[in-house]
Amino acid sequence: MSVSHFPGRDPLALVPEDCARGHACQFCPEEEQCRLDKGQHEKRLIESRLAQIGQIIMVMANKGGVGKSTVSANVAAGLAAQGYRVGVADADIHGPNQSRFFGFVGERVRLSKKGLPPKDFEHAGLAHPVKVGSLAFMMETDDTPIVWRDAYKHDFMHHLIGSFDWGPLDFLVIDMPPGTGNELITLSDMLEGHDVAALLATTPQEVALMDSLKAVRFCQERGLPMLGVVENMAGVSCPHCSGHFHVFPRSHLAEALASADVTSLAQIPLSLALSSGSDTGVPIVVSEPEGPEAQAFAPVVTACVAHAQARFADAAKHSLHGLAQAGLESDELEQALESVPEEQRNALRQQLESLLGNSNDSSPQS
Repeated sequence: MSVSHFPGRDPLALVPEDCARGHACQFCPEEEQCRLDKGQHEKRLIESRLAQIGQIIMVMANKGGVGKSTVSANVAAGLAAQGYRVGVADADIHGPNQSRFFGFVGERVRLSKKGLPPKDFEHAGLAHPVKVGSLAFMMETDDTPIVWRDAYKHDFMHHLIGSFDWGPLDFLVIDMPPGTGNELITLSDMLEGHDVAALLATTPQEVALMDSLKAVRFCQERGLPMLGVVENMAGVSCPHCSGHFHVFPRSHLAEALASADVTSLAQIPLSLALSSGSDTGVPIVVSEPEGPEAQAFAPVVTACVAHAQARFADAAKHSLHGLAQAGLESDELEQALESVPEEQRNALRQQLESLLGNSNDSSPQS
């Protein structure tokens, strides 16, 4: 008897049967009577979401109140303004503010079979909407305090990645809570093996810097790539004389970052326009793309894109090298290149030609 003749619900199947629902078991009305493998479902759900996501950017700030959410929202909007498909996952359980930063205060989401639908932030300058997922969309009111022990926080981190229906994304920006506690550890473990990098938001104050360096140490110990530091509230422009001055001294920050071998990517000014954009729900990088605040964020967006392209190029080169070693014909290799984004295709084609040339040169010796 051929394998195809076995019934679909084979109890000896190597892959457990799954319900195909796009949300965690805790949301399911059939949870009590369900006899399927719940652990396998949760794992498959998270992996299926991550399989559609390119680069993940964790925006960290070991100190609260340094503008981490502002950085997250504007970096995400800046990436979307360049044509990328972007999502923002709001992991700050006790202060889920991304609903405000993208104009969704008071809005709620309804569970569907595909999962929790993120809210779509649309703007005239964006080719794709920014998808926003937040605990704020599931709270009874926006001022409801979240009083959870670590077990509940652990579960929500899994819901945030697995139960929200993110779809295909080039970038997922995660707005992390302050500290190096349960949420950070849970997400770091969950995202192990995927393309993840960190941005650190801080202010020049000594007390903020002291805590920020702990986050740097965490990334170094975990082997998590640190793209660099975003210095927020780095200066003020006088509305009367247009003179620029610093509220906080910066010299100690520069020394500390250099000592930790961390790059300072940008200095974001303390700006009324920036804070107003956050309050009105339109990130300033899309509302005033030519303004000084948007220009200050530009190097951060560039660093995220450069890192993602470098990781993709390395992976593509490795895959194409394997195809070349397998002896595929040139038309098959060209077909494989069609899956590469157009802006990277020519560069990879040149690398492939060089690689094939090197392989051909060495083939007689092997």
